Amino acid sequence: MSDTKKKLAFAICQYLQDNIKDGTIKTDDVEGIEVAIQCIGEAFGVDPADAAQQEQYSIKPANLVSVFDVVLATQRKLSEKAEAAKAAAKATAEPAGPTPEQKKAKAEELKAAGNKLMAAKSYAEAIAKYTEAIELDGANAVYYANRAAAQSQAGDHHAAAADARKAIEIDPKYSKGYSRLGHALFCLGEYSESIEAYEDGLKIEPGNISMINAVKAATAKLETSPAPRAGPSAGGMPDLGGLDFASMMSNPDIMRMASQMMGNPQIAQMMNNPQIAQMMNNPQIAEMMKNPQIAQMAQSLMSDPDAMKSMLDNPALASMAAGLGKK
Repeated sequence: MSDTKKKLAFAICQYLQDNIKDGTIKTDDVEGIEVAIQCIGEAFGVDPADAAQQEQYSIKPANLVSVFDVVLATQRKLSEKAEAAKAAAKATAEPAGPTPEQKKAKAEELKAAGNKLMAAKSYAEAIAKYTEAIELDGANAVYYANRAAAQSQAGDHHAAAADARKAIEIDPKYSKGYSRLGHALFCLGEYSESIEAYEDGLKIEPGNISMINAVKAATAKLETSPAPRAGPSAGGMPDLGGLDFASMMSNPDIMRMASQMMGNPQIAQMMNNPQIAQMMNNPQIAEMMKNPQIAQMAQSLMSDPDAMKSMLDNPALASMAAGLGKK
C-alpha cells in the first residue's frame, strides 16, 4: 500500500480523534467513533498512537480540514476563471450594445443639443439631432413635437404636421403636440383644421394663452379667406360646373361617349348646358347607364348633336331633365 494512502488514513484517524477531544462529537457517539478509528487503522495498517508513524505519516501542523479548504478554494478559483473565460469569449463573439437606459440617456443628450441648435436658429442641424434621439427612443412624444417645431421653422409644414400627429398618437395628453399641429396647419392655410387642433389642445390646457390667441388668429383668417375658385378640387379633379367627374370617370359607357364627343365641337358646346350638367350629376342617370339598351340609346343620341338639341328644346323633356337634376 502506498504511503499516500497511509497518510490519508492516518489523517482521517487524527481528524476523528481531534473531534473527540474538542467535544465536536457527542459523548454518546464517542465509542462508535473510536471503533471506527480502530477499524481504519487496521485496514490501512496505521496507528495514530504510534510515535514513529506520527513522524512518518502525520501532515501536522496542517490537518484534514485545512487541506480540504485548500481544495475547495482551488476549485472555486478554477470555476471563476472558467466563467470569466466564457464571458470574455461571448463578449468577443457578440459585442453587447447599449442598454435601454443608456439609449434613453443618450436620446436626452441629443434632444438637449437639438434645443441649443433651435435657439441658434440652426434648424436643419436641430432636426438631425431630434431624428437621432427618435432613433434611440421612438416612444417619446417630446422628440417628435420638438422636431415638428424645427421643421415648421425650416418651412416644411407638411413634415411638421406629420410629426405633431405622431406626438399626439404617442401621448394624447401632450398639449404641445396639438399646438405644433395647429401651427403647421395654420401655415398650410388649413384654418378649420388648425382651429380644431388648437381647441383639442385647450381641452388639455384650458388656460394656454398662446393657443387661445392662435385660435383667434386662425378664426380671423378663416373668416377673411376668399371662397375657393373654380378649378382643381381637394381631390385633384376639375370642377366642371357641378358634374360629378369622379363618378363619370368610373363609368366605361360615359367614357366611351366622352371619347366620341371630344372630336365634335358642337357636343363640347352643348356640355355647357346646365340641364345636361344636372342630368349627368344625378345618380339615377349613372344607374340607368348600366342598362345596355339605355346606354346604346344615349350613345346614339350623343353622336347626333341635332337630335340632342331638339330633345333639349322640347319643354317636357327639358322639365324632366331639370327635375332629375334636383334629386
